[in-house]
Amino acid sequence: QEPLVGSGGGSVQAGGSLRLSCAASGFSSAVLAWSCQGPGKEREGVGAINRGRSSTIIANSVKDRFIISQNNAKTTVYLQMNSLKFEDTGMYCCEAKSGAMGVPTFTATEYTYWGQGTQVNVSS
Repeated sequence: QEPLVGSGGGSVQAGGSLRLSCAASGFSSAVLAWSCQGPGKEREGVGAINRGRSSTIIANSVKDRFIISQNNAKTTVYLQMNSLKFEDTGMYCCEAKSGAMGVPTFTATEYTYWGQGTQVNVSS
């Protein structure tokens, strides 16, 4: 069983919206994040959140369109994806740093745990 389970992906037309969810109940890592790997591309960080402070970072390429957040109970991390573009297509995975690391970053090597991915397909 994966410690993190991503869901909420699907197929949507350009300009549409999706909300991805990462179930993290019982998962103690301070920082959770979303990454994306598009067709023929390397994995890229999308956003990250410190679950205690709710401090967040978001990639420059999507900062005007995407929001990373969590529910009040801090059991689920969301990636709200608005104004989707074709280039947003990819496999989105939730991930987590080791428990002692509390600063959200896009440094891939700092993330130890990877959850079930969810596919996002954006059509024009």
